Amino acid sequence: MGEAILKVEGLRKVYPDGTVGLKEISTSVKKGELISIIGPSGAGKSTFLRSINRLNEPTSGKIFIDGDDICQAKGTKLRKMRRKVGMVFQGYNLIKRSSTVQNVLHGRLGYMSSLKGGFGRFSESDTKMALEILARVGLEEQAFKRADELSGGQQQRVGIARAIAQNPSLLLADEPIASLDPASSEKVMSYLKMIGEEDGITTIVNLHQVDFAKQFADRIIGIKAGEIVFDGPPNELSDYTVEQLYK
Repeated sequence: MGEAILKVEGLRKVYPDGTVGLKEISTSVKKGELISIIGPSGAGKSTFLRSINRLNEPTSGKIFIDGDDICQAKGTKLRKMRRKVGMVFQGYNLIKRSSTVQNVLHGRLGYMSSLKGGFGRFSESDTKMALEILARVGLEEQAFKRADELSGGQQQRVGIARAIAQNPSLLLADEPIASLDPASSEKVMSYLKMIGEEDGITTIVNLHQVDFAKQFADRIIGIKAGEIVFDGPPNELSDYTVEQLYK
């Protein structure tokens, strides 16, 4: 772990109805870190995560990814920057009727022309890579099944595989285990940790489950009412701090 891959300066989000989602958040994230963001519902965790790749438009502030401010990026520049940021969603966001491997291949769309992408004309090397990624998350035998034939935990692993197919330097996971049972949750978190370590990918995971944050994260950030109220290693997160965070 060395240089900062992500730097956030004075990030603020105010919604049209006047609700303040984020209040001047500043932090930096080193290459290879697995960071878990915890906090109560409505604290601003998802707003923060989705601002990083501008799925949410920040009101003000700067977000540097590999030294470039994504808040200033437009058009081709923004598309290229978004390639670097993989996203794993709580609801999986898979195309249910498509096969598992086709869903993983959608991670390559940012590298293709819109014509080729629209027709799903993926190269042999992309298909080979998608199958290799599925093997890494223990799903090689499910590659040609429809996505909706898989369990929730398996679908989330397809979501991780799709994000990895993007070849990102930063992976954002928004409540990836919220609807999973404990065993499936453990598997999903284990794969996120493993891939981050093996590929040197920086991972930021929003979690409700404090025990999983303590088990898997290198660093925990606690957000409450749009502000960072804790930032440190898991062993420094006391029961009292957790209680204050969720009070």
